[in-house]
Amino acid sequence: MHKEAIPTQAWALFDRYVHGDLSRRGFLEQAASFAGGPAGAAALLATLSPNFAAAQQVKPDDPRLVTRRQAFDSPQGNGKVQGYLAKPASAAGKLPAVLVVHENRGLNPHIEDIARRVALAGYVAYAPDALAPLGGYPGDEDKARELFGKLDAGKTRADIVAAARGLLALPDANGKVGVVGFCWGGSLTNHVATQVPELAVAVPFYGAAPALEDVPRIKARLLLHYAGNDERVNASWPPYEAALKAAGVRYEQFVYAGTQHGFNNDTTPRYDPAAAQLAWERTLAVFKSALG
Repeated sequence: MHKEAIPTQAWALFDRYVHGDLSRRGFLEQAASFAGGPAGAAALLATLSPNFAAAQQVKPDDPRLVTRRQAFDSPQGNGKVQGYLAKPASAAGKLPAVLVVHENRGLNPHIEDIARRVALAGYVAYAPDALAPLGGYPGDEDKARELFGKLDAGKTRADIVAAARGLLALPDANGKVGVVGFCWGGSLTNHVATQVPELAVAVPFYGAAPALEDVPRIKARLLLHYAGNDERVNASWPPYEAALKAAGVRYEQFVYAGTQHGFNNDTTPRYDPAAAQLAWERTLAVFKSALG
């Protein structure tokens, strides 16, 4: 099934499924009504689901990079935060660091690939795995979805904050830290900006606003990307913008018309190549400006 053939109502239904508001069975039952029955609904879900191998841009063994598993202490979280670190193999000295925060599926192959893309741009990239306390990303998106719902939300947020603080003191890095995150990770990017005043720049992709009372604590420069067709997340923007203006936070915000939530994720049909390229160019530009 090509992207153009996906029924319009499937996007909102899939968004509910992705964010835990609808079970797999619920998706299939509702999709059957407009996808030609159960078989069509199953085919539709398969089309909408990620294809990691087809979208990979940087291979795990790319000789231009050095990668390793890295842990940081997280005393307010789960004790330790585990993750994947990538940096340029040719780095002669310390580099700025970028925290890469995954969607609500854990540290899957797509986010590891994103971390490698960031590293090739000249940064130490670190992608934490929120599912590490439950055994890590399980290799299956449905299982990851189930595990995500079992996390302690407060401890998980503390782990991501601890990862950002860990990068500030990482020997490989120079103390300048930025963060980029997607979907759930976009929301956490906003949250980290309120919790780590040393942060230089934060780039949330279609992330919900943080607690508005915490917005005055943001010292980082913000670049916010939103999908045009994303009512759930976009509803949080007007009060967030008002809070940013009141606090004098430096920010830029872009809405990519006609795109779906998840438009940067090139493993699914929600991917919009033109919007994703423009958003990524803007992201790397603000990293260069804020981090060097």
